[in-house]
Amino acid sequence: MINVFHIVSNKHWTGAEQYTYDLVERLRNDDDFYAEVVCRKYPVVLTQYRRLEIPISILPLKGVTDIDSPVRFARLLRKGKNIIHVHSFKDAFMAVMARRISENRDTRVVVSVHGVYKPKSNYMYTKLYKSIDCFVFSSQMAKDAFVGKAKKQYADRAVVLRDSVCDSQLGTSVPDLRRELGLDSHQALIMYHGKLAAEKGIDTLLGALTHVDKSKYHLVVIGDGQAKYKAKIKGFIVAAGMVNNVSLLGFRNNILEYLRQADFGVLPSIQPEALGISNLEYMMAGKAHICSNNGAQPEYVHDGVNGLLVPPGDEHALTTAINVLLNDTASRSRMGTQAQRDFKESLDYPAFYKKMTDLYRHLLDNEPVINVDTPPDDDVSILQ
Repeated sequence: MINVFHIVSNKHWTGAEQYTYDLVERLRNDDDFYAEVVCRKYPVVLTQYRRLEIPISILPLKGVTDIDSPVRFARLLRKGKNIIHVHSFKDAFMAVMARRISENRDTRVVVSVHGVYKPKSNYMYTKLYKSIDCFVFSSQMAKDAFVGKAKKQYADRAVVLRDSVCDSQLGTSVPDLRRELGLDSHQALIMYHGKLAAEKGIDTLLGALTHVDKSKYHLVVIGDGQAKYKAKIKGFIVAAGMVNNVSLLGFRNNILEYLRQADFGVLPSIQPEALGISNLEYMMAGKAHICSNNGAQPEYVHDGVNGLLVPPGDEHALTTAINVLLNDTASRSRMGTQAQRDFKESLDYPAFYKKMTDLYRHLLDNEPVINVDTPPDDDVSILQ
């Protein structure tokens, strides 16, 4: 049996936590694995993980200066074959130190890189990178950004393994949004879901909607963010006379049940996305969506086929794309159907889970992990 410890230290429920939740949910039912979550004592995060009914270790996880966490965590690594799967480089320091303290040579450290980063060149990080057994990137774009010109340094430990999403049912039931909001049958329900932050392009979305016929749509925004930014967008909504056209619902569980009620989604991120989990969720739900073309999205979203791509921050282009999906319901339906088909063929969760668990086994067996740089459409396994 392989022991898999997922370490997450965020105080909020983010994409990394959901990624971990979905993976651990399957690991706990797999006879080949033992799964445990290591996290901080934050109620929002703990409440979600406790639904899994798995062991949870609570540690300070304060970064490179934290000595207590690796000493305590090392006690869990004394025996057996262990995978320490971390989701930030800050937590990787703790993982590497705990492995050293445990003196268990059958322990590997895996880092899922959930953003688009360039490696830091200072001594401390350079040493850390050398101690990591495998870097997992969710897209070719994210891998290229990190590896860059230092291919010889990372080539044998860096793989592309695209994330996936699944329908995790968490908590409360979902209301009928059209009935709750009092929408007319001719009004399209547009949805944005994700973090409420400037880099997600919400300002561009609201600006674009000021040029759209208000009788044709209602925008539902699902997600949370800093109070100052939320106050800013609320002020814009009031000033633009969009109070009856925009609803801010805050954080919600069972997100796919909300997405299935949408006519289409809009994810106009300004910051390049390493993959775009929210994009995959629209595809899984069979919904057309509009997204930016500056990250990994073009690796699986094909403009006019299973969605629409627009330049980041381009209010005019976004307005045009929104009007296309508002006024051409046939194309909207066709794109949504194709998106769901593409998801099932090359992005579904069982395939992702198999690749990830194969990766765990390869690392512990000291077998080479080879990245196969093929287009997502071909969906050739990254592991040989």
